[in-house]
Parts: sequence; C-alpha cells; structure tokens
Amino acid sequence: MKTDIILAGVGGQGILSIAAIVSISALNKGLYIKQSEVHGMSQRGGDVQSNLRLSDKPIYSDLIAEGTADLVLSLEPIEALRYKQFLKKDGWLITNAKPYKNIPNYPDEQSWRSEIEAFPNHVLIDAEKIAKEVGNVLSANVVLAGAASSYLGLTYEDLENGIREIFGKKGDAVVNLNLEALRKGKEFAEKELVK
Repeated sequence: MKTDIILAGVGGQGILSIAAIVSISALNKGLYIKQSEVHGMSQRGGDVQSNLRLSDKPIYSDLIAEGTADLVLSLEPIEALRYKQFLKKDGWLITNAKPYKNIPNYPDEQSWRSEIEAFPNHVLIDAEKIAKEVGNVLSANVVLAGAASSYLGLTYEDLENGIREIFGKKGDAVVNLNLEALRKGKEFAEKELVK
C-alpha cells in the first residue's frame, strides 16, 4: 500500500489540519508516513502546500515527484491547478469550488472550472457551503477530507478515529461536528460520482 497526496490551499484554510488527521489515522494503522510543508506567505493569504506520503513500507523521501501523486486535495481551486502536474494519469483532483480571491487578476470561474472538469477523476465540492450546513464554516477542511476519504488508502473508520484523537481535547461537540463534516463530504463525493 502506498498513497502520495499533495495538499494545497491558502493560509488559514486548514490544510495542515487535514494533514494531521490523515497522518494520525495512518500512524494508528501502523503505516509509515513522511510529510513536508511549504508555508510561504500563509499569514497573508499565501500558498500553503504539503506533501504527505503513506505506505506500509519505509519511505525514504518526503517529496512527491511530478506525475506520481495519487491525489491532489485542495481547499482552493487555483491552488489545485497549481499542482496538477504532480498527478499521475489515474490520480484524483479533489478541490473546494469556493475560490479565495486574494489577487486582483484572479481567473474567471468558467476558465478554472473547465480546467478542473477536464480531469477524468475529479470532485469539485463547495466545502464551505456544506460546512455551514453542518454548523461551522471552519470545518470545510474536514468536509474536503471526507470527499477524499475513498482515495486516501485508509478506511473511513481510520479517519473517524483520527478526528477523535485530533479534536478530542476540544470536547464531544467539536468531535461530533467534525465527524458530521467528514460524513457529509463523503456523501457528496459518492453522489457526484454516481452521476
């Protein structure tokens, strides 16, 4: 088993929280992990990116080569496209559909949407809208993790346990909200792929 994941977004969106949930879930399952992060100007709405590698065998590099990632998981659509060259041919591009317009010449929606929809394996999800329905817009990152849950090389139960461990100190209400966000993201992705 080996899964290589590029996590991308903008500072403050919770990319590193997704990495923590997936990492702790993998460690609890006895898998090896390697992770590298690039924070850039994250405190000013800049790029945040992480390479996350999971395997049942030792991993010697924390970086993912172009054309080898199983998954690009992004909380911002343009950031997803920034890392598209890392995907392997049958890899998945899963991204939030809500842009974070932090530059004056942000591309128009039709152009980036068309480019994402051209990928044979993609999920475009309004994670923020679903997170609001769950009860907290800050759980959009967990909604996105739920949408990707079938492609991470972990079971859904592994991810649930990771959420319990990461958020457990914050109380049952926070844990349950994040479990619901994970479930809603998974349900959305499953319905989209049936269409």
